Amino acid sequence: MKLIAQSENIEDFLDSNFIYVDKTEYIYNLTKNYKRVFFSRPRRFGKSLTLNTIGTLFEKGVEPYFKETWIYDKWDQDKYPVLHLNFLEYSTSDLAEFKRRLCISIYRFAEAHKIKELLKDKEPSVLIVNLFEAMKDGQRIVLLIDEYDCQLTANINNPALYDEFKNCIRDFYAALKGKKQIKFLAVTGVTRLKDVSIFSVGSDINDLSYDHAFSQMIGFTRDEIKKFYIDYLKLGISYEKHIDTDSVTANDIEEFLDRMAEQYDSYCFDNYYERKVFSTYSVNNFLKAIVKDERVVFGDYWYDVGGLPSILKNYMDSHNLNIDKLLTSEIAIPYNDFINPTTLIDINENVLMCQTGYLTLKSEIVSGYSVTLGPANREVRAALFLLLSLKIFDTTAPAFGLTNRYVIEKGNVDEIISLFNEVLAALSYDKYPVNDESTLRALLQVYLLGKNHDVRVEQHNSKGRSDIIVNFPKRRVILELKYTDKVREEKNKLVEAENQIIEQGYGLEDLGDRELLQIACVFNGDKSKRQITMFKTVDRS
Repeated sequence: MKLIAQSENIEDFLDSNFIYVDKTEYIYNLTKNYKRVFFSRPRRFGKSLTLNTIGTLFEKGVEPYFKETWIYDKWDQDKYPVLHLNFLEYSTSDLAEFKRRLCISIYRFAEAHKIKELLKDKEPSVLIVNLFEAMKDGQRIVLLIDEYDCQLTANINNPALYDEFKNCIRDFYAALKGKKQIKFLAVTGVTRLKDVSIFSVGSDINDLSYDHAFSQMIGFTRDEIKKFYIDYLKLGISYEKHIDTDSVTANDIEEFLDRMAEQYDSYCFDNYYERKVFSTYSVNNFLKAIVKDERVVFGDYWYDVGGLPSILKNYMDSHNLNIDKLLTSEIAIPYNDFINPTTLIDINENVLMCQTGYLTLKSEIVSGYSVTLGPANREVRAALFLLLSLKIFDTTAPAFGLTNRYVIEKGNVDEIISLFNEVLAALSYDKYPVNDESTLRALLQVYLLGKNHDVRVEQHNSKGRSDIIVNFPKRRVILELKYTDKVREEKNKLVEAENQIIEQGYGLEDLGDRELLQIACVFNGDKSKRQITMFKTVDRS
């Protein structure tokens, strides 16, 4: 069984017997049809491996790294020197040091390829032009730039330094425009910003971030997982069903992929909203864990890597996220906000959440019409609400400790209500006051979803809708919430909640053999209370 890759260098795949999910047909079409391209993707989605693959093909050809790939007998490009600039390697806090390191990369490239008579300069935009002018007539290079926006995203809360980096980077890209010495140029990043000349009017770089033809060039498709990771799928099924891998059926595999899809699929980078991909990082870690732990656990890996990327952390330090919008399954964004974000300083927060991978495309992109965004899957939804929990709650409080992991799934009603009161006690009431039932419901939803529980809010049945449903394999918990700020109203509110559960039959639909725990709750929002003061388990006998 081949190993799952832990490298962004295509040469390691052959040397280390790694699985390579063959994306070379996309790369062939990309390099045949375009000369200058940009594509944005969230962190750890495979941008760097894609650039490295392009660079290896241009610099070394198909031997020996591309045997048994689609491109092996089709690649007919000449070899070219490759200047690969990874902006993650350069300073994000010192402009002069950034310029120095970037210039060193250009000097080293010139030396390695015997480009003589290069005029020295401390400005990268001047030095790169000097490099082109020092090259021999007819000589061309391939230029690859990874994480072009690293310095910008790091300085979202430092407008002065942000502008300095922006101007430097803008000048650098402007110097590349139309240069005949560039055979092929590819740029990647997380964000797409119009205040950098790469996307300005007159730029000769094609933005393929949401191009239908290349929407699955980065990320895994279901068919690719089934083809390249079949041994891992069979191993996982064999552990779950206690059977030999040879006894695994095609239907077993499809059911297993369905569960993987619910957890890790549905990122969309297709302007037609037709093609979707799995998170490469999450799939690789999930499958590696099957081998290591000899069991199947659908873990949450997105937060570990996308977690709180500096761009989003810095944004949250100076902005409040719109919780009400994020709690909806779909968010409509003005077309221009989505297509033409100008600067990180004033970017639409939901566009930023999309570019960092917390939201994804949920509609076609049609000029003049709003664009719909939403969470891709359960894993990233949990990561999104864990992110919100960090903003809303004091997550060092006992409610967020590991000892409470199974309270809602296995604990009694007293323990469950005690946990919810601990959660609400950890709330920053100055920023997020609880003045009504909808706010109370939303805040508890943030907590529950951040723990990756299967939560349904205002779940409809034929008679009405319950406030919160939490589903587990062997239990379903129903919460009917009422709000008051007066002690004298608490008993009546509790009766109202109880009667509503009984009359509407909340939680009975598709219950199966699960235990049903229906809890009527009253939250007193008075400053001296701020907790669930009365609750009752509904007796269905």
